[in-house]
Amino acid sequence: MKRQRTAWAWTLGTFFGTGFLRPGPGTWGSAAGLVLWLAVAHWAHFSRGQLALATAVAALIVVLVGIPASSIIVRESGTEDPGFVVLDEVAGQWIALIGATTRPWLWLLAFLLFRVFDILKPPPARQFDRMHGGFGIMMDDVAAGSYALALVWIASRWL
Repeated sequence: MKRQRTAWAWTLGTFFGTGFLRPGPGTWGSAAGLVLWLAVAHWAHFSRGQLALATAVAALIVVLVGIPASSIIVRESGTEDPGFVVLDEVAGQWIALIGATTRPWLWLLAFLLFRVFDILKPPPARQFDRMHGGFGIMMDDVAAGSYALALVWIASRWL
């Protein structure tokens, strides 16, 4: 028997199907988040402060929507931590980009650092990753994005 899918949760949770790309759906999700951020940053003509604030607000909204969306997908897929859910990577990537300003090398640094922290999951990201449901799925990437943000912010001030 085929399970019913909640369309909004699956659409957002897989970030419009990006989570089904192979190999490395998490990297594809991060890249999609970066591309969307770059497009908005280019066309919106924000000041540095406005860009950082808009990015933070967007990341918060994604986290708040991502927790229930991920929880629904976990339940409907019967998978504890479905790899095709990549909305958490989008949120984490945007958190990392809060400090990136408009310098291209900082965009790349934010992308690379987020991916490294997302894969390595240093504490407390690892503890969040062990939690069940949408909260754990989203929060390990929030932690990884926060680590990357801290290093991007330091790099933007010193380099």
